[in-house]
Amino acid sequence: MQGFVLVVAAVPLRQSQTMREALNDCVPQRLCFTMSLRSAAPALGAALLFGASTPLAKLLVGDVPPLLLAGLLYLGSGLGLGLLLVVRRIRRAEGAGALRIPAREMPWLLGAIVFGGVIAPALLMWALTQIDGATASLLLNVEGVLTAAMAWLVFKENTDRQIVLGMGAIVAGGVLLSWEPGGAKLSPGALLIVGACLAWAIDNNLTRKVSTNDAMLVACLKGLLAGACNTGLALAAGATIPGLPAMASSMLVGFLGYGVSLTLFVVALRMLGTARTGAYFAVAPLFGVVISLALWPSMPSALFWVAALLMALGVWLHIRERHAHEHTHELLEHAHRHWHDEHHQHAHDFVWDGVQPHAHPHRHEPLTHTHLHYPDIHHRHKH
Repeated sequence: MQGFVLVVAAVPLRQSQTMREALNDCVPQRLCFTMSLRSAAPALGAALLFGASTPLAKLLVGDVPPLLLAGLLYLGSGLGLGLLLVVRRIRRAEGAGALRIPAREMPWLLGAIVFGGVIAPALLMWALTQIDGATASLLLNVEGVLTAAMAWLVFKENTDRQIVLGMGAIVAGGVLLSWEPGGAKLSPGALLIVGACLAWAIDNNLTRKVSTNDAMLVACLKGLLAGACNTGLALAAGATIPGLPAMASSMLVGFLGYGVSLTLFVVALRMLGTARTGAYFAVAPLFGVVISLALWPSMPSALFWVAALLMALGVWLHIRERHAHEHTHELLEHAHRHWHDEHHQHAHDFVWDGVQPHAHPHRHEPLTHTHLHYPDIHHRHKH
């Protein structure tokens, strides 16, 4: 996810039979739209926070070498989330579960960290020594395309014409937003940018594999490991640690723009799947430009308004998606925050205080039914 991401836990909405029927029939339409917007909120929140991180870093941090800045942003993300995890653990001392990633899923997480937190930033920093920032910004839009293509073709995530059109509109808006005459040219630097985008696309798809786990823990581990690696590489290359104000401000921006954002991104992966989450997150540059205009007022160009309309169209096409058919849930065991809704009818092997939502390992028995759904953690079936 272009290496940088936050944390707010979104929880599934408990549905009664009446509400479920209303959703399936789209009556009323406003209820369907509200549910879709609620599902999209974590991804859009992640995009907003990440988009804000660029102008805020420019405002607060000053002239810090790019690779060192990436490392400090990641470290701020990991350390800030780690502190939140400790506070949360203390507040829930009695009912807190173990903070861990299952051993069978660790290869996915380590792969995501290597590709998204180490390889991609290194390729990007290398590319920026050969091409200008405008070209880099234009080519970074390739990430969304590669993320979706990999989700659809490699990981077999379902899609339809409306979602593809929405992704196309958002990517086209991103291209216009970063367009400058003579911007994208085929060169070694440009190929490095495409390589970085491919690494981030792999990161996004691998992170989906661990999205059933504690989103804050996943984001914390990615931040700490990627931050330590990038900071170490920067120092080895001759960079020096900046003064305390610059270091503190960069880590604060990293906590919000990378840490909390990444947590929301993981939650969105859990609820929407990779391609849809990637599409919503691709509007981050638009948020960044809007915040930049607020900090440094100027008249937006005509391309900005066209890009904004295209991105709004893409988001609208995604939000109005209605995907329902008869499907079968296979036997599944995992752990995540949940209500006892239609997909979570299970007994507890511990004393339960009745509080919902709650998280614990649970088992899904095979179930066949029909309702509206996204390719979330419970709907990764074939079509």
